[in-house]
Amino acid sequence: MSIQDVRSRVEGDRVLILERTFGAPRDLAFKMFKEPEHLKHWWGPVGWELPYCEIDFRPGGTWNYCMKCMDRNQGEYYGMESCGKAIYKDIIEPEMIAYTDYLADTDGNINEELPASEIVVEFIDLGDETKLVNRVEYASAEALNTVIDMGMLEGIAQTWDRLEERLANVKQGS
Repeated sequence: MSIQDVRSRVEGDRVLILERTFGAPRDLAFKMFKEPEHLKHWWGPVGWELPYCEIDFRPGGTWNYCMKCMDRNQGEYYGMESCGKAIYKDIIEPEMIAYTDYLADTDGNINEELPASEIVVEFIDLGDETKLVNRVEYASAEALNTVIDMGMLEGIAQTWDRLEERLANVKQGS
């Protein structure tokens, strides 16, 4: 898989919409987003692990996580941590998750200097497959351009490749 497998488009100048179809039923795809034991296997780009992941999966609950680059081949990124905090706004299982996503420190303190994003993830039932539609809204066009320039599209493509692999392994009982 590659970035070509993720359909992306910008709506207006502040909203990025990403879509991809996964080879798993909707209930299973949704489960990957709500349980730390699954997220730890796929969240983040290739070479990154998720050593910390704590979820209170309910509206008003939080998801605190820290990714760490474990791939020495990634040069200056090796050993780097990237942490986030999400605050769930709405959850309709297994159809949709809406949350505000912030960059944070390792203690879950929100970095107010960096832009937050409003995210809605839809899980569209296609029988044995699930279409994932991820809508990300930023406060400004500059904030959206900043994350795109940081390589976010490539990171999402790699993350979703890892999600596809995790779904296959869970379906096979691994």
